[in-house]
Parts: sequence; C-alpha cells; structure tokens
Amino acid sequence: MIPQETVDRILDTARIDEVVGDFVTLRRRGANLVACCPFHNEKTPSFYVSPSKGIFKCFGCGKAGSAVGFVMEHEHYTYVEALKYLANKYHIEVQEKEETVEDIAARQRTESLMLVSEFAQKFFVESLLHTDEGRNVGLNYLHSRGLDDETIERFGLGWAPSGWTSLTDAALAEGYKAEYLVEAGLCVQSENGRVTDRFHERAMFPIHSMAGRVIAYSGRTLHNDGNIAKYVNSPETPIYVKSRALYGIWLAKGEISKADKCFLAEGNVDVVSMHQLGLRNVVASCGTSLTEEQIRIIKKFTNNITVMYDGDKAGIHAAQRAIGMILKEGMNVSLVLFPDGDDPDSFCRKHTLEEVQTFIAENEMDFVSYMALVNPLAGNDPLGRANLINEISDTVALIPDAVKRSVFVDAVSQRFGVETRIIFERINADRRQMREDEQKEAERARRRAAAGLQPDYDPARDEPPAPVQKPVAEQGLASLEENKTLAPAERELLSFILSYGTTELDFESDSDYYSGSEDDKPTVADFIRASLEADGISFANKAFREAYEAYMREYDEGYEQDEIIRTLLNSPDRTVAFVAAELSMEKHQLTVKNFEQALTTTSSWLVNFVPKAILVYAEKRIEDRMAGLIKSLASAPEEEQTAIMAEMQKLSAAQRRVKVKIGREKV
Repeated sequence: MIPQETVDRILDTARIDEVVGDFVTLRRRGANLVACCPFHNEKTPSFYVSPSKGIFKCFGCGKAGSAVGFVMEHEHYTYVEALKYLANKYHIEVQEKEETVEDIAARQRTESLMLVSEFAQKFFVESLLHTDEGRNVGLNYLHSRGLDDETIERFGLGWAPSGWTSLTDAALAEGYKAEYLVEAGLCVQSENGRVTDRFHERAMFPIHSMAGRVIAYSGRTLHNDGNIAKYVNSPETPIYVKSRALYGIWLAKGEISKADKCFLAEGNVDVVSMHQLGLRNVVASCGTSLTEEQIRIIKKFTNNITVMYDGDKAGIHAAQRAIGMILKEGMNVSLVLFPDGDDPDSFCRKHTLEEVQTFIAENEMDFVSYMALVNPLAGNDPLGRANLINEISDTVALIPDAVKRSVFVDAVSQRFGVETRIIFERINADRRQMREDEQKEAERARRRAAAGLQPDYDPARDEPPAPVQKPVAEQGLASLEENKTLAPAERELLSFILSYGTTELDFESDSDYYSGSEDDKPTVADFIRASLEADGISFANKAFREAYEAYMREYDEGYEQDEIIRTLLNSPDRTVAFVAAELSMEKHQLTVKNFEQALTTTSSWLVNFVPKAILVYAEKRIEDRMAGLIKSLASAPEEEQTAIMAEMQKLSAAQRRVKVKIGREKV
C-alpha cells in the first residue's frame, strides 16, 4: 500500500487543470475552464474544471471529483493505480508498503495483464537491438523504411524472434504466468495445453493507452508470401478494446490540441513516418475500421480531422465511410489525396517537412470536392451524376449544425448546377427518416425494457421487471416534481422555453441585459440557458431537466419553435412528451395574466417576465439550500454548527438582494 504521507503529497501536488488538460482540450471561461464532457457525448460544453477548488464537474452527466477521481473515471483505474499515475506525472517517488491479500486480489488481473504486456515490449526491444536476428533483419528493415534510431526508441518498436516459444520461455523464466500471457493476447494455448508465441519473425509496433501504458501489439511480417498475413494484431483483451484505441494517440494528443487538428492515417508506419518528419498530430485506427469511439477520442482534443487514407479503391471506400461518421459527430472533416503510388509514409520519406506541409495546405479539400474527385465517371453519365449528387446530399444530411448544412448545400448547388431547394428537400427527407428511425429504436428499447425482455435478463439472478405504472398523463404533472421547492420556478422557466424559446428578447438600451447591439438579440432559450450556465446549475427535477435538454438538442439543430414542439410531443420518452404538452399549452394562460400584458407585444412583456422568472428561480434555490442547512444543523457536531450558521447568514443576505431586484422588498 502507498503510505499516507505519500498519498497526501500526491494529492497536494496534482493540479486538476493540468491533469484533465492531458486528456481534454480546456478553454477559459471566467475563473473556470470548460470543455465537452469526456464521459458522455454532447454538443454544448457542460464540463467545468475549477482550478481554485481543485474539482471537475459535468452538469450533463453529473460526474464530479478531484484529479485522482478524474483519472479513475477516465482510465478505469483503481484508486491506487490513479495515485501511481499522478505520482509518475509529477515525479513523486512511491515506496509501497506490503499489500494485503485482498488488495492484491482486487488489482491482480488488470495489473498483471499490463505488466506482462510491458515485459513483452522490453523483450521485443531487446530482441531488436541485441540479437543478431533482430539487428540483421528487424532493425535493417526499419532503417530501410527511413526510420531513425530516435524514432524507433520513441515508439518502442521491436522484433519478435522466429522461434515459436521465445517470448513464452523468457516470460516464464521471469516468473510471469502462462495464463496472463494468453489472456493478454501475447500467446496462444492449443487444445493439448501447449503455449506458443502469437507473434514471431515480425517487426513489432506496441499500442499504448492514452496514459502511455502498453496494451497491445501489431506485428508486421517481412515476407512477401501472399499466404502470410501482412499484419497480425492483438485480439481484444480486458485491457485492449480495438474500437477505443488509436495508434499514436499517447504521443499525439498534446500536438493535436496545440494544432487544433488531427491527421488520420491508415497504417502504423504512416503515423511513425509523419511523426519523424515533424507532423506529430497524427494517429491511426488499430487494426479495425474507424469507429465512433475513436472519433470521440479525437474530439476531446480537436473538432478538425484531416483524413489521409491511401488512394486505392479500399482507401477511398474507407475514407468515404469515415466522412459520414466524422460529420455525424459534429466535427469538421477535410481530406488529402497523395500522388499516385504514394501514401503518407512514402510521401514523407521523399520530401522535407516544409514540402509536405505545403502539399497538404494546397491539396486539402472538403468532402464535397473529394467525393466528386474520386467519382470522375459520374460526370459523363446523367444517371451516375444524379446518384453522386444524391450520395453527397445524403452525406450533408448527417451534419448536425443547420448553418453548416446550408453552406454545404450551396457548395453542392454551385458545383453541380442543382437548385438548393431540390437538395434541401432530399436532406430534410433524410433527416426526418433518421429521426423516425431513432424514435422507433428508442420505442422498441423502451417496450423491451418494460416487458422485461432484455437479452441478458436472468430470472434466477435479476430482480423482476418493475410493475407497469399508470401513464404519466394519468398521474399529473405534480407527480413528476421531486423537489417541491424548486418545481414551480423550474416549471415557469420551462414554460417560457416551450412557448417562446425562439422569440428574440428586445431589451431597451438602458436595460441591464442590453447586449450593446441591435443585431445581437438573445432568444428566450439562449437567455435562460446562459443564465443557468453562468451559475453552473441544471434543473433539479428530472422530468423538467430531460424536457429542457430534449428541447435544446432540437434548438441547437436550428429547427423552428413549432418543429421543436412537434418533435417533443412525438418523443418516445413519454415523460418528455407529457411535459411538453402540458407546459406548451400554458402559452395562452401566460399571455393573459393581466390586462396590461394583453395590450403589449409578446416581446415587450417577455423582456420583463423572463428575467424576473430567473430571479425567482435564484431565490428558490437559496430557499432550498437554506432548508437543507436548517435540517443538517440539528444533527451537526458543535464545531460544524458555527460554519453552517455563517453560511445561512450569507444565504439570507443573498436572498434579500434577490428579493429587492424582484421588487418584493425595498432597499
């Protein structure tokens, strides 16, 4: 176990912004730092880091904690593993006390797999540099590919000997268990129980986790025999999931963040060659087609990806598939085609860094240009031309942002001479179909869950399905209100959004909320969202929060108010549908609250009542907090009561200031 004094030193030294910044691109917002949450997929940043408090908090998924907690969550480490990671980052020596049997049992499996993988990496490096076979065959091959010794060392490249049990024998001699060699994917066990090496007579490329630990391998043969697989890759293991790994990400993540761009290549050697040349913001997928998880890893560091796949048929097909996946994640994609016969590796070996940078700058193209370029025959065939336009339009439909979609529609229209109206019609039909498919799948999932039909449901192990409750509509809106103090204020804010979310607020120039520009008027939805985010809060009542988030997803897509409400009313989430139906119906009640409102325009009374509703919500939050403190005061130790009462005094003063602003008290 790690001594407590060492633990205290690690925790005192670790800076939350530096730790989180190794994995996520943070941007300053006042005293805090913000980013899109690394733990769930989102478009609007809700992940906050407070350097002064030493904590992170996501107001979307709710995850929060300290630096060590972030490492545990992000890397799936145990507490001890996270402490060791931080100790290594800050160069703090860790001298462990003897662990208990329980401690060893808890971490043995994962740690053993990590350790045996790291032993294998040292073995492969030793075989490359200090055996005749490694130097004459493996090292000679790597040098022939233009790789220098510094690059070979940086990437930990090695050599798997030609013997069938070389690694196995060395590992067993060092005390590593055969079961871990097999489970880590380094060895294979036959039916008769014999254990042999998975990799032999291959140049070895270790694959690292985001934190830099070796988790898998890719071995390249030097033989030209078509019967031998060019690459043999590690199978999936408890420490290696192909869809969540990117070759080179450990070395590239900082450069990707600095450059605000990621180059995406196909092969390991492409990545190594580009790094050696000086282009170090490059990664490749690990022995698998590009996945959503891999794209989201890149999205932690940048929204911009340039695809650099081979120009052959397979590479073009893979690139076109990648385009749709990247766009669907709300990211920007560009593509580069190298001259015939070249890939990133060969091109980099022929040119200087400046020449490669110039080539990329001059030949980087958007996906519309790329898809038109790689389908040249379509231009001579009317039917082929129509199919290409439809294919590109379908790709544009994947873009979540309405403004970006519109820009690309103009680009397609100008390139192919097709009216934008026709392109928009196809795109709108595509997006309607996508939404319907998503809703149908969500509804099917809901029905399966309600019927207890989950494929992994085991009556002998699991609790029986929950009894079917009455529909939400029969229970009434009050049944959804978990926090009765905050519910009325949250309900009113949500009513404004569901009734007038896209309406602009036309504040007078002498108003505290005037933006300073007649052309920059906030909508009701923007104004309320900005107020909530400024205080770092979200609705306390789950039903209202889910309805709010569902509205904002559609709002950010650029849909009109009526379209948004229609989508919510048809949502497979019946609670969201019910809340939308109930609160959007309050529109007529709101507009006739009193005679004065009935004589004014909608915008003119909204500029008074929306800010007031936000102030009322602030007052209710203070009231709710006060109630919690009063409840805890009775049972709190005497030494804590003074602090609680001091906080109550501060809250009381804040509450009075809010009431003065509302007009309920005089100054």
